[in-house]
Amino acid sequence: MIFSFSHRKATQALNYFARQDGNRINKLKALKLIYFADRHHLRRYGRPITNDHYLAMNFGPVASSCKDLAEMSDFLGDHEKEYAEQFLSPETNRHYRSTADVDADVLSETDLESLRFAWEQYGEMDRFALADLTHQFPEWKRHEAQLSSPDVSRIEMSYTDFLENPSSGVDALPPLSEEEREDLKADLKDIATIEGLWQ
Repeated sequence: MIFSFSHRKATQALNYFARQDGNRINKLKALKLIYFADRHHLRRYGRPITNDHYLAMNFGPVASSCKDLAEMSDFLGDHEKEYAEQFLSPETNRHYRSTADVDADVLSETDLESLRFAWEQYGEMDRFALADLTHQFPEWKRHEAQLSSPDVSRIEMSYTDFLENPSSGVDALPPLSEEEREDLKADLKDIATIEGLWQ
């Protein structure tokens, strides 16, 4: 289930976390916060914020196009890069900087709610603590054995796996009931169907 990446929302989400961290943030930390914000929004409202394509990697889930934005990678399209450069600037291999205020008009109220949730719950943690925490969630854990192989560096993740409940005490969100999970899976399927009609 692949959705159309929202480069404007992703740029503003990255920008939001840099602003919260004093206008300069570690890239790995920001990507973990993006994951927690996307996961929060998905479990609360039936869709992620960024619509990014997630990969399970050794340091946890990675929103792949958000990573490209934070690095101003050559994988970005011209339009995506041109937009992102108005707000973000890579500073080192490990950090990027915010260069303009967050354009909140790009984000919905619920997007902002989820970004605030991620920052308030996890913003004080360093990048390695955040990576370790993501390893306790079932959507990454299901790939742990494969990732231990030296031949495997990344595995595609599914948004439906984000709806599984972790062990007690791991998540800052309450667990979802079976009925809630099924309803949210149906929401995801509907979004994918609608997007498929537009492509």
